[in-house]
Parts: sequence; C-alpha cells; structure tokens
Amino acid sequence: MIDLQLLRDHPDVIKASQEARGASVSVVDDAVAADTARRSAITAFEALRAEQNAFGKTVAKAPKDEKAALVQQAQALAAKVKDAQAEVTSAEEAFDRVVRSIPNVVLPDVPKGGEDDFVTLRTVGSKPEFDFEPKDHADLGEHLGIIDIPRGVKVSGSRFYFLRGLGARLEIALMNLGLDRAIEHGFEPLITPTLVRPETMAGTGFLGEHAAEVYRLEADDLYLTGTSEVALAGFHADEILAFPEGEGIRYAGWSTCYRREAGSAGKDNRGILRVHQFNKLEMFAYVLPEQAEAEHQRLVAMQESMMQDLGLHYRVIDVAGGDLGTSAARKYDIEAWVPTQGTFRELTSTSNCTTFQARRLDTRYRTETGKTAPVATLNGTLATTRWIVAILETHQQADGSVVVPEVLRPYLGGVEVIEPR
Repeated sequence: MIDLQLLRDHPDVIKASQEARGASVSVVDDAVAADTARRSAITAFEALRAEQNAFGKTVAKAPKDEKAALVQQAQALAAKVKDAQAEVTSAEEAFDRVVRSIPNVVLPDVPKGGEDDFVTLRTVGSKPEFDFEPKDHADLGEHLGIIDIPRGVKVSGSRFYFLRGLGARLEIALMNLGLDRAIEHGFEPLITPTLVRPETMAGTGFLGEHAAEVYRLEADDLYLTGTSEVALAGFHADEILAFPEGEGIRYAGWSTCYRREAGSAGKDNRGILRVHQFNKLEMFAYVLPEQAEAEHQRLVAMQESMMQDLGLHYRVIDVAGGDLGTSAARKYDIEAWVPTQGTFRELTSTSNCTTFQARRLDTRYRTETGKTAPVATLNGTLATTRWIVAILETHQQADGSVVVPEVLRPYLGGVEVIEPR
C-alpha cells in the first residue's frame, strides 16, 4: 500500500509514478476523493456517537415522567449512529479498493517506458566464441542425458521436464553454492511453505496485474507461490521488528516455485527457460527505509559475484517503470548471454519494494520517538533452475560435453566435465 500521507500531501508524486509506469493517473484523483469521503464519514459518525453518549447521560438523569419520550429520541439517535457506521464501513471499503489498486511509487530516476525501455548499467565479460556450431541447452541436455523434456511433458504436460543424473546434481550444486554465499553474508536459511493464504499473496502484491500467473487451490483457498519472496514477506506480518545496531534482518528462502506463465503462450516453449515449476534460492531483507537503496546494491553485488564465478557474460539493467511489478519501486535484472539465441536473457531480478509490502502486511519497527513505522523490504534471486540454460550453452565443447565451472566442482564430487551418458 502506498503512503497515505504522501497521497494527501503530494498526489502529484504518485501521478508522476503512474505516468512512469504507463498506468492510470486518474486513479490517484479517485483515491484522494475516496480518502476525503472516508474521513468525512468517520467525522460524521464520531460526532453522532458523541451526541449519543451525551444524550444517554441526559436520559439517565431525567425525571421518570420524561424518560419515555427521551428513550424514543435515544432510539432514533441510535438508528442514525448505526446508519453512520454503515457509511463508514462502505467508505472504507471503497477507499481500500482504490488505494490497493495503486502500485508502489517508483523511485524518481527509474527509466520511463515499457519492457524495451530499460537502461543498461554495465556489461561484464565477453561473449563466448565457438569454432563449431553450438547446440542449444535442450539439445545439450538431451545429448548429455541430464534433461528429459519428453518425459516431463508425458507426465505433466507442456513446460515440465525432468532433471536427471548430473542435471539434478547441477541444480542442487547451484542452490548450495548460493546458500553458502548467503550464509557468509549473514542470511539465515529458510525452507519456506509453497502454499500461502490469500492475505499473504495479496500483501506482497502478486494478486494484481500478474494474478493470472498464480496457481490457486480453490477448495483450500490457498495459492502456490511463484517465489519464496511471498512466504518470506509474510514471515513477519503483524510484527514489530527490532534492528540491533541498525542492522537488517536477512533470509535466504529455498523453495520450489510454480508459475502458470499465462501470458507467455508461444514464448520459450523449447527447453527449461520458461517453465511451470522450478527451484529457487531467494534473498529477502528487512531494513530501515533509509537503508533500502544501499541494501539493493548489496544484493546486486552478490548476484554479480555468482555470475562472474560461473563464467557467464552478462549485463545489469535498470528496468523501466512500465515493466516493474506491483510492489517494486525499482528493479535491477541481470541478463546472461545465451549463445544460440544471440541475446541476453534474464537470470536474476532484485527489487527494492521500499515500504509498500510492509504497509500491506503491517510489518513495522519502533522509531527513536517510540512510534512505529513500516520497514522496507527487498528481494533478489541468488540461484535458480534457469541458470542451467546459460551454463550449458556457455561452457559447451565441440563434442557436446560441457565444462563444469570450477566454483561448482566441489559440490559435484570433483566432476570437471559433463559428458554424454
């Protein structure tokens, strides 16, 4: 939820954010009007309640012969109070609907525009070059016997797969490498639930424009998460957090993730780049609001360290406002070069959600004045299944084998090259 004081005092800031996102600007005026109507309804209700309380004292002190008439007046006043309370409820519901439809306010220097209007901040490494015709990751996986897509489709349908043998071990190696590095940087590991309640899913902002991508179990009124960010954001809902010496609270959530990919029909049907089920290690940080931008850079640095040690050619992009999710005020993507596609593809995202999620989930800290205020939350991927795509294609050899990045070898029992089974 956006900052209501910002809405009242500086609606133009929110309008500028909506414009940067390519979203409705008029909804801000709707929210201001709904807030005014809500506060007016509350004021009217409180005035009637005060009148009712005062009249009650008059009735109590009145002579017996006057009480009957006064009781009738008290009953009429009680009916007005009840009606006014209903008006408050209606006004609050109307306000809640409109204000929750407004995404997080983007940071001032976030690029404007849509998916193609990102700004490249840096490009690292060199494009891999081959003196042979490189295979794509799906062909490599089949040749090596480590990815089995036909049987995944047979068992579960399109966009499913099996990782076999060293394919399965390679994913686990990636996850363990990421987990070890997260622990070194002060992140507490968590295995998170992958089913969450509606209020948790809504609180993190995933039931807005991307709701079609979320699997729902209607009989249980639960949602399957597409990232452990959801469970990690809900972990401290309705709590007041303590930050010892101003340090943040950091978690690394390991989970299986599920996405319907409802808006990607016909895109990336081949291979394991865009699938319905995958594993992911997600960094999640709770920090003081003034520390959020520095924490964002810290998460990106950890991701870049992983990319470099895996020997991948990549770029870091500042995502444009129109391509941000509901909760993000800024998002950096790291895209790795995929040789057979001749382009960069997203491997990681990291988002600064400022206080947006914390307001919706009521996660606060105590300020120096003793009052409470919402914390800031951030998230970022540190390892996930789709990284295998770039690793296989980047490190392939002419005979169809793949050199294992040195940093992963200790997690694979010293295996240096993945060869055909």
